[in-house]
Amino acid sequence: MARPAIITVDDDAPVSAAIARDLRARYGDEHRVLRASSGAEALDLVARLLLRGQPLALVASDQRMPAMTGIELLSRVRADVPDAKLLLLTAYADTDVAISAINDIGLDHYLLKPWDPPEDRLYPVVDDLLADWHNAHPEQGNDVRVVGHRWSEGSHVVKTFLANNHVPYVWLDVERDEEGARLRDLAGAQPEDLPLVLVPDGETLRAPTPVAVATALGLRTRAERDLYDLCIVGGGPAGLAAAVYAASEGLSTVVVEHDAPGGQAGQSAAIENYLGFPRGLSGADLAQRAIAQARRFGAEMVLARDVVALEARGPARAVVLDGADDIEARSVVLATGVSYRRLEARGIDALVGRGVQYGSNAAQAAACAGEEVYVVGAANSAGQAVLNLARHAKRVTLVVRGESLEAGMSQYLVERIRGDERIRVLCRTEVVGANGDGHLERLTLADRHIGATTKVPAAWLFVYIGATPRTDWLGAEVVRDEHGFVVTGHDLVTGPHAHGWTLARPPFALETSLPGVFAAGDVRSDSMKRVASAVGEGSMSVYFVHRYLATI
Repeated sequence: MARPAIITVDDDAPVSAAIARDLRARYGDEHRVLRASSGAEALDLVARLLLRGQPLALVASDQRMPAMTGIELLSRVRADVPDAKLLLLTAYADTDVAISAINDIGLDHYLLKPWDPPEDRLYPVVDDLLADWHNAHPEQGNDVRVVGHRWSEGSHVVKTFLANNHVPYVWLDVERDEEGARLRDLAGAQPEDLPLVLVPDGETLRAPTPVAVATALGLRTRAERDLYDLCIVGGGPAGLAAAVYAASEGLSTVVVEHDAPGGQAGQSAAIENYLGFPRGLSGADLAQRAIAQARRFGAEMVLARDVVALEARGPARAVVLDGADDIEARSVVLATGVSYRRLEARGIDALVGRGVQYGSNAAQAAACAGEEVYVVGAANSAGQAVLNLARHAKRVTLVVRGESLEAGMSQYLVERIRGDERIRVLCRTEVVGANGDGHLERLTLADRHIGATTKVPAAWLFVYIGATPRTDWLGAEVVRDEHGFVVTGHDLVTGPHAHGWTLARPPFALETSLPGVFAAGDVRSDSMKRVASAVGEGSMSVYFVHRYLATI
């Protein structure tokens, strides 16, 4: 694979030479750093790269150039190379223009001149941009290969597990790809053996479980210690925030996640209202940053394990795992989040993994290229998914039970959806049926006002409705509200759940009815159900863990 290119654009020769010099010093071993003195020259470089099939990772352009401004140039680059990262070099006086460009052309970042010293002001920005680009464009040489059928539920499970854990893989469809059919025949695989997972330097896996895939890839599926200060159940924003703070403060910490760190937020194509990221960031990017932080401080991650029970064993709390040894800890934070509610519609359950999906990750949008896609939901997660899917699908239809989008979705998302001609919104509408021969082919929609039904062709349906807490595994010692969310703190001593607390001392905030067990994020009763609030609660829970540990 050719080295990805970085193009710098500035009509001021000394400035152009300086930024090219700084970028070559840092990135020249793995990237081609090319210079242009005008927008026209830069577009010519882009055209030549495209003709040669060479990748373009980043364009860094000055804003104030005589014939073509930086934003005008970057807008044309965005149209020609949608996945290239765009960096605007600008003066303080042009800050408002740069901020507008974030929405108008998808500008990834703007940087005020001068950028000296580059170690402090230039390299951290470019490091992040290039890391994002490389995560989206992994080299193919040593990738895991998954051989299966497009509409196989097992293939869907494996691909989702790999994508959510940021493991690069090559997908080979046995019906569409000659190489996929060849590998199936070489392995002598029968339909029940699919998917095959071919791991570099490892055995071929046949219809593997996520645990088997994780083990083959060297991901940790068992805890290392006999006893921890803190066990965190759930690796979403709340759980990862708790892991970062606990491990950085010297607590021996382990995170147990049944799928992949990041939770529902980790599957979001874009989180645009998270503090400190004016361009927004993907859920996968947020999760990767948090995982790296937690591991840097020494937190362990145990993946692909389901937690089936929580037990009090004297001063310790035991998290009981399916298929692995129990994990004992002196305290526990429950951060299991929520899952999407099942859609009650005829024929839906038989097509899950065969065109019907609950949630999605950003990478799955490419599988919908040129097809009719439907999304059910009216909250921010549905809105973000619709915008991501519309980049690839023939058309995306958002199905909303309510009277309007505005009731449950942030205004910035509503405006972008309304302004995208590839997106159709059907309010006062429900999906009441689905059918197809082996995979989704048609949906039945019902108008909630008049009751009339319509059958429409559809290849994909993504469901983003409701919020069901993952608390079935908790015993009677952990009090939950009528919807299954965990009751904490003051609510255990007043109101309908006042019977839930038995100690003489009052419960700490976020503490559950089982002392030493805390809840944070979406799983907690009356929480805000937002990424930022989940991060805040996860961080705050560690403060109360310290206070609890001081009592035992």
